[in-house]
Amino acid sequence: MPYQIAPFRFDVTVPIGHSLCGGWIPAASRIDSPLEALGFVLLTEPQPVVVCTLDWTGLCNDAHLQLRQVLAKAAGTTADRVAVQCVHQHDAPFACLETDRIVRAQGDLPPNMDPQFFQTCLQRAESAVKESLKSPRRLTHVASAQAEVEQVASNRRVLNDQGKILKNRSVAASSDDIRDLPAGVIDPWLKTVAFYDGKEKVAACYYYAVHPISYCCTEGHVNSEFVGQARKLKAEHDAPDCLHVYFTGCAGNINAGKYNNSDHHENRPVLAQRIFAAMERASAQLRPEPIKRLQWTTADFLPPVNRAFSIAELEKQINDHSRRVVHRNRPAFTLAWLRRHAAQKPITLSGLHVNQISMLHLPAEPFIEYQLRTQMLYPERFMAVAGYGDGGPWYLPTAEAYFQGGYEVSVAFSGPEVDQHLMRGIKDLMPS
Repeated sequence: MPYQIAPFRFDVTVPIGHSLCGGWIPAASRIDSPLEALGFVLLTEPQPVVVCTLDWTGLCNDAHLQLRQVLAKAAGTTADRVAVQCVHQHDAPFACLETDRIVRAQGDLPPNMDPQFFQTCLQRAESAVKESLKSPRRLTHVASAQAEVEQVASNRRVLNDQGKILKNRSVAASSDDIRDLPAGVIDPWLKTVAFYDGKEKVAACYYYAVHPISYCCTEGHVNSEFVGQARKLKAEHDAPDCLHVYFTGCAGNINAGKYNNSDHHENRPVLAQRIFAAMERASAQLRPEPIKRLQWTTADFLPPVNRAFSIAELEKQINDHSRRVVHRNRPAFTLAWLRRHAAQKPITLSGLHVNQISMLHLPAEPFIEYQLRTQMLYPERFMAVAGYGDGGPWYLPTAEAYFQGGYEVSVAFSGPEVDQHLMRGIKDLMPS
């Protein structure tokens, strides 16, 4: 049968008072810009495919699975043919239902997620997909292009001469000279993949690897950050009926720290303009070609647990009422993952392959090296990589990062073996 595409969107803005970023920053006090979920259903054989992004910090474990199940049911497909990625803004929800149960049992910790609000989001997801399927568009052509983003991304892990972490380059105000050091290992390219009904662009996907943070975590002002502003600008300047979907790539060790000082709120629109400019340059290069082949692939992923963590020690930390909130609810996320791992419930990696274009959907916070390696392994394909799918395991460092040390390694729920497991999964995603 001919391919069809049905774009959808729904609101996922938290109510005032809701926890943000896992509950260790101020709760929502004001809505500066709405949070959205955007995506599309591809009507293909043997069953439809659904791809969706949310303006949330993260979506972990059962919460991630539940949204995929709801989207799948609404689209008439199965959960393994649904990809849900988060953009990873920080003044937004970091949703894990098991973590919420753990912290609520304490009585004195901020809840992770309002269950009723989460159910409302699931209902909106179902309604949005069903409504989109009433009037799907033909899907006849695809196009891809890339453009360099200027002065946004920098590697936040600055190494000393011994190859160890010297300091973490933050987006926060800093009096030292670390901001002036080289950007380090990044992927400077913004990738664009667009879908067409004949000559009309119906949906455009943008992929760029950077933590979407200019300033955050101090005021409770809910917003979609500079990447959300760029997405909105692109929608205002493009075809009126085209849906614009932004994906954060493998940005576990990438932020805007070299080009941003969060003391200066005016930096947010500056960074937005730089992302938007790359979107415009990439879009100008798009050359649609007929779709000749479309394939969906999946692979299971369940790396060994980091041996630095134990259930007994995590429970002790959570139960210690003398500890700061952040040092009690972060361990609750870890405990939720360890329980999931003990139940042997893997993460589903997925890939959408159209002609010579591959769009990969990876979990949690992968380091940029995974994205760069993937592009090097498959130079014949246009590789667009999205991180921040199922956030259960938190950071996904490379094997060498464990030797280097640093914050990300200290809170990664998996050990150095995660490197080979994730690379094996990526290779399994490639089309036959």
